[in-house]
Amino acid sequence: MQMANKIYTMAIVGYGGMGSYHTKLIEPVDNIQVTGVFDINKDRMKAAAEKGYKAYESLDELLADSTVDIVLIATPNDVHRDLAISSLRAGKHVICEKPVTITSGELQDIMAVQQETNRVFTVHQNRRWDEDFLTIKHLIDTKQIGETFHLESRVQGANGIPGDWRQVKAPGGGMLLDWGVHLLDQLLLITDSKIDSVWTELSFILGTEVDDGFTSFIKFKDGLTALIEVGTTNYVKLPRWYVKGTEGSAILRDWDLSGEIVRNNPDVAKVEPKPIKAGQGLTKTMAPPSEESTLKLPLEKPPVPEQSFYENFIAAIEGTSPQLVKNEEALRVLRLIEAIFESAEKRAVLNDLNL
Repeated sequence: MQMANKIYTMAIVGYGGMGSYHTKLIEPVDNIQVTGVFDINKDRMKAAAEKGYKAYESLDELLADSTVDIVLIATPNDVHRDLAISSLRAGKHVICEKPVTITSGELQDIMAVQQETNRVFTVHQNRRWDEDFLTIKHLIDTKQIGETFHLESRVQGANGIPGDWRQVKAPGGGMLLDWGVHLLDQLLLITDSKIDSVWTELSFILGTEVDDGFTSFIKFKDGLTALIEVGTTNYVKLPRWYVKGTEGSAILRDWDLSGEIVRNNPDVAKVEPKPIKAGQGLTKTMAPPSEESTLKLPLEKPPVPEQSFYENFIAAIEGTSPQLVKNEEALRVLRLIEAIFESAEKRAVLNDLNL
């Protein structure tokens, strides 16, 4: 795409793991330059200064700097609302790390100020650009296995909850707000159907005050069902994606994109399965379909997105492209997360949500 000529300056609030990582992501973007950092941690401020960034003495000093066009927020989740509102009112465009806020009400507060200030505000839902997700979305959109009626999306590891504050409730810790927000954001891009029901079990195997994982079963009004799962105590991982359609199934095992499609062969009539021995009995129902009546196909590479996250953010500022990560979409994700927490707390299925 044709890049803008203006160089937009960015200051980062929160120079921890994600804040410093953003500087690497921005390096290849021609029209954004990170110029300054503010963090309450003095060691991080020293590290930023050693990298050549201006180390602001306070947030007020950063916001008063008229040379800063964009503020990127990469702090614990509980302060996102106030930092975003202060930045917008200081005339800055804002990128906020996910989850954008802990509650949907806090995001609505930000959205109201964004409308007042006419600045661009967006959430760094970067995993919309993950190739595994784009591959599965392309598979579903192009009906390579017919009409999709069930999908499973999960991430699993055995390293526990990362970091320090992510193990504490007050700053917005827990895996539902950490990884769950990504998987749910991806899910809601796969279908535009309303959500009908939600059932969830949170995991507290590690004994922390926040969830170390969760399993959520979500049903949509159009009949699609989804199993969303995050685990941090899984020494053997299940597939990243498993999708069932009316004409076949697909599996994508991990971020290495290994996987395949197995579907019916439209050129061959259905062949009656032969019974197989299964344990101490015989079964036709669970016998594999005949080789001649099925096709095993590779997963197709998805189209390459026209814009990166940062390219789209600048295009939205300049009014040349609509915002890809819309605030209304982030709000829907938060409302779904609230329903998931409610389902887990009540140990019940929440029906007729129309979410």
